[in-house]
Amino acid sequence: MGKKVKKEGEPPPKDVLDPLLIESKTAATVVLMLSSPEEEVLAKACDSLYKFASKGDENKATLLALGAVEQLYKLISHEDPTVRRNAIMVFGIMASNYDVKKLLRELDVTNSLISHLVPEEDVVIHEFATLCLAYMAVEYTTKVQIFEQGGLEPLIRLLGSPDPDVQKNSAECIYLLVQDFQSRAAVRELNIIPPLLELLKSEYPEFSDLHVEALAVLGNCLEDVHTLQLIQQSGGLKKLLSFVGDSTIPDIQKNAAKAITKAAYDSENRNILNEEEVEKCLINLLETDNDGVKVAASQAISAMCANSASKRAFGLQGIPQLVQLLSSDNEEVKEAAVTVLVNLTAASPSNASAVAEAEGIEPLLNTLYAQRDGAIANAATVLTNLAMQEPLRVNIQSHGIMSVLAEPLRSTNSQVQSKAAFAVAVFGCDADARTELRKADGLGPLVELLHSKNEEVRRNACWAVMICASDELTAVELCRLGALDILEEINLSISRKNNFSKAALEKLLDNNLSQKYSQMGYLSSNNIITDGFYDCGQIKRGMKFSSLEELSMQALTDRRAIIFINAKPQEEQASPPGEEKAHDSSHEQTILSPSISRKSSREKTRKGKGKKEEEKSKEVIQILSAVQDEINLQNTQWLPPPDLILLNYINDASKTILPLTTTREQVVALAQGIIDAADSGIHWNRFVADKMGGPIERDKLHNFSWELHISEIEFELKCNVVPIGKVKKGTFYHRALLFKAIADRIGIGCSLVRGKYNRAWNEVKLVDDSPQGITGLLLPPREYIVDLMFEPGRLIKEGSVEADQYKHI
Repeated sequence: MGKKVKKEGEPPPKDVLDPLLIESKTAATVVLMLSSPEEEVLAKACDSLYKFASKGDENKATLLALGAVEQLYKLISHEDPTVRRNAIMVFGIMASNYDVKKLLRELDVTNSLISHLVPEEDVVIHEFATLCLAYMAVEYTTKVQIFEQGGLEPLIRLLGSPDPDVQKNSAECIYLLVQDFQSRAAVRELNIIPPLLELLKSEYPEFSDLHVEALAVLGNCLEDVHTLQLIQQSGGLKKLLSFVGDSTIPDIQKNAAKAITKAAYDSENRNILNEEEVEKCLINLLETDNDGVKVAASQAISAMCANSASKRAFGLQGIPQLVQLLSSDNEEVKEAAVTVLVNLTAASPSNASAVAEAEGIEPLLNTLYAQRDGAIANAATVLTNLAMQEPLRVNIQSHGIMSVLAEPLRSTNSQVQSKAAFAVAVFGCDADARTELRKADGLGPLVELLHSKNEEVRRNACWAVMICASDELTAVELCRLGALDILEEINLSISRKNNFSKAALEKLLDNNLSQKYSQMGYLSSNNIITDGFYDCGQIKRGMKFSSLEELSMQALTDRRAIIFINAKPQEEQASPPGEEKAHDSSHEQTILSPSISRKSSREKTRKGKGKKEEEKSKEVIQILSAVQDEINLQNTQWLPPPDLILLNYINDASKTILPLTTTREQVVALAQGIIDAADSGIHWNRFVADKMGGPIERDKLHNFSWELHISEIEFELKCNVVPIGKVKKGTFYHRALLFKAIADRIGIGCSLVRGKYNRAWNEVKLVDDSPQGITGLLLPPREYIVDLMFEPGRLIKEGSVEADQYKHI
């Protein structure tokens, strides 16, 4: 809104030159004229330089190089008002150039410019002096200078100038100054609010830029609690919110929202704004057609959510609008809206339910595909906030969240990685969800996050792995992807390990017992051996752990045989080892064996009698096709052969050992056998030791040719993988494995420990009898090693010399 300078004075006499028309090639001459003693020459030279500088930044640089700035500086305080005015005009227009501003700071022109802001000066001087100050106030050092030289007071006074350009420049300069806390405190004392509110009263559209500047200043002033209190007490805050509500100008609405955002960073300010029902104003701004206003309003709502009353108000009134913004084509709007929902749903079940009721789940899932990392991370956070309520978690899961999360897990942004891993941990507590993530190839990128150098990402990834390792199939896959090795490495590092890394490692191994025993050489009484378990010996760190299927496909070698456990009859094997052992059994899917399927097809065929021949034919074809599909499916899944001998062992133990009254009796009986008087006939039921070749004398242990026996079984099977029921001559590690396999099935708690030189043993905890003469004394349980080789059934106290001999000699 610049003005043309009015010509002053009478027409020049005939002996005076006409007004000069200055071009860039004559600029040097005009600069020289700035040293003229004649006031009229000076005034016209400044006017020509103003026009020249107005043409562009290149011309300003030219004048700077010619030394015009230093000459003009001498003229801004010239006694002639026209010279003074024209010189300040050139200063004002040239100050937009960075190098000119730098020189003006060196010349310390601010003090001189401030001195010209007095009421007696021409309004044009006010306009260009404030313009120059506004350009210079961008720099922090100049802000300090203007403040210290008393520039705030005249600038505030000029907010009441009749000239809109003076008002605008003054407001812009004040806006830059009050970014500093010292200036904010000073403007409160100088009573800036009334003139600012006056600037908002204009109804003329051409004054909208004034409104914007006034709101920008207010935004910085509102950060001060005392200022906001004064505005509220004077009724100014109510007027401000009313003005924003009535305005249809986007820049005004946007700056008003930004002002509220700045104020809302302080808790006392939030209380004041809540008292004035700022929530209604902000919710209305969400419904404008301008994306910038929607973003600014969303940011203000986010800041206000720290006030519990405001959070409730937004939850009741604003959630449907925010959910709608999630489908915006503008990525910035989408990110701003989902950020608000993070704050609204945090620790607020009612707001979380409101998001679901507003049909926000699907838009939130879609936001996980957004282009902005902030939107993706926040969408994951909102979904986890909702998942704190079980019905909502199930609802979200039914929409396939785990498949969607597979992509954010691959992000290179640490915030997205962290929030996605956290979401996997939250939703991975369900077996179906884990299966979904596995099928979506999400476990690979999750394992990669364990390598992250970001502590939060690494911690959340460990947590997610711990949760996902809750079933055997997923645990095996995680191990195959290298999670076990990475976690072991993390736990060796003081700086990288965390609360979840150790737990994740333990959970991973506890649901992949074959690998746990192979690497750790230990299974606790809580580690229950199930069908599909196998012992392939101690594996060295860093070596690949092969699956039972892979080992069974290898050519016959002279290496140690792999001993596996599988007491399940063939027709009951519904899935590969471990699949049916997922902890959440409610979602298991059974694959029928061919024999069952054929029986089912015969029944369906009989039911089809009485129908038309064409219909019966179609039905039979469909049934046969389904049967063949089932057969093909089963044929594609490798299953270990059943070990019916082991199944008989377990059945016999259940019938004869389980009825014994004490754990001690059960342990001894399982090791050596038991006398059975069933059917009026007394006979000896032999168990683990006798199944594996009976007791061995210590000095003849080297003659116990169990290796040859195992080799013969391998040759017979043409395979390195041997079912334990086939082993009739077994040494320490065969017997200890068989003992634990049966003990786990019949409920006897025992551990399995691997030693060196083919040694292995079982440890049990038993309570000793009270000392003689003392009754009612409850003794703590003690650990015993079960002798399965030399004196089967003998219990050796852990820590004793005998125990050491059993382990090592």
